Amino acid sequence: MDQVVVLPQDQYNRELVDNVHPSEWRNPKPKGRYNLVVIGAGTAGLIAANGAAGLGAKVALVEKHLMGGDCLNVGCVPSKSIIRSARASADVRDAGAYGVVTNGYKVDFPALMERMRRLRAGISPVDSAHRYREIGVDVYLGAARFSGPDTVEVGGQTLRFAKAVIATGARAAAPEIPGLAEAGYLTNETVFSLTELPLRLAVIGAGPIGSELSQAFARFGSEVYLMERTDRILPREEREASVLVERAMQADGVHLLKEIAVRQIEKSGSEKMIHFETGGKSESIVVDEILVGIGRAPNIEKLDLETVGVQYDRYSVRVNEYLQTSNPRIYAAGDVCFPYKFTHAAAAMGSIVVQNSLFARTRKTGSLTIPWCTYTDPEVAHVGLYEREAEQRRIAVDTYTQSLEHVDRAILDGEDRGFVKVITRKGTPRILGATVVARHAGEMISEITLAMKSKSGLKELAYTIHPYPTQAESISRVGFAYLKTKLTPAVQKIMRKWLAWRR
Repeated sequence: MDQVVVLPQDQYNRELVDNVHPSEWRNPKPKGRYNLVVIGAGTAGLIAANGAAGLGAKVALVEKHLMGGDCLNVGCVPSKSIIRSARASADVRDAGAYGVVTNGYKVDFPALMERMRRLRAGISPVDSAHRYREIGVDVYLGAARFSGPDTVEVGGQTLRFAKAVIATGARAAAPEIPGLAEAGYLTNETVFSLTELPLRLAVIGAGPIGSELSQAFARFGSEVYLMERTDRILPREEREASVLVERAMQADGVHLLKEIAVRQIEKSGSEKMIHFETGGKSESIVVDEILVGIGRAPNIEKLDLETVGVQYDRYSVRVNEYLQTSNPRIYAAGDVCFPYKFTHAAAAMGSIVVQNSLFARTRKTGSLTIPWCTYTDPEVAHVGLYEREAEQRRIAVDTYTQSLEHVDRAILDGEDRGFVKVITRKGTPRILGATVVARHAGEMISEITLAMKSKSGLKELAYTIHPYPTQAESISRVGFAYLKTKLTPAVQKIMRKWLAWRR
């Protein structure tokens, strides 16, 4: 079996590989037909394999690279580790505002990256080949391809299946910029292998990945240029959310280059010159590294999907609401087929696939209520519809907003740049969507998600007692804002008469 290498080759990355792609691994010999063959051991594939095996199904799980997929190896886990280090750096830098005197501080980039690798290795046994073998899954390490209507080949062996799941995920895709490939660039798949801090870093794309890492590297001391073709960062989010994060990032020293078009990249020695246009003018910057944070492409090469009649395009494998492909025996789950490319969405789809492939097709993706969060500082979390989407669908809404500037705990924490915004169907407490901008917005959005999922409304959130003082208290205040709308002049008049009579 080919040995997989994760750089740098220190003790922690060797431990990681020993868990998620051990070099001594020997694939089992297939015996009989599998209820489910899962191709891809990222989040969706792991959940599907684990869930099916737990129900007594005979399951095969195939992975050609690293079990755990993007989340463990090059996504959520490493990124949140370095974001935490960046937050610690900012907290020390700003400690004087809280009456804490520091005599300077230093960011040890090699040490924080080593911390990330150590923690990632410590988490990796949960997704390991050995663990999945122990829970009854036949784990095959190697490249898979469909070889017949009910067969998959891997490592020279043929696996027969009743149902199969494509859960191969997606990868970073670079834009077609002249000179980019020749100059060399980083993606989320390579940036976590750095051992030295780039002095000057250009980040192309101000979506979640680009924004998170731009702020983190600026806090470490890099001179960061965040380049975006639209007029704001996080263009998918509410404009007021983007503005707040932009101000925070500029305070951290990030240079925001908006409404630009990158035309060419040239390399001279160790330096890289980026030529771009903005406002009809041609400008250039010189950097040491370029991080590309835009574009994702499905991992479907060499699967021979044509052999089994599975339709796909350049963006994804095509599925119906049951996650069934154009071949009714084959399903897909996760980033390879779904527009919302989040780990928690992939986990939910892995669960859906187990139900729909092994039992009755009863679970639909349309029933999912999926929140998400961008882990800048402050964070931006969202669930449901945006106001603009409601307007496009001609849904009349009411909007309720609570600024953190008037929430005691946020003021005391020095974290009052943010808000909670909830939209409801007009005249009702039914929640259609919400945005939270706060330092811990990702922790706060789940309460609203639960209210939407359980069909509770703003009235229930208002009457839910929140500990004081907390930033989450802002959610109940949004609920009380709704209740106040019920206190119309007519209602007030009736109440005054009633209370006067009661005196």
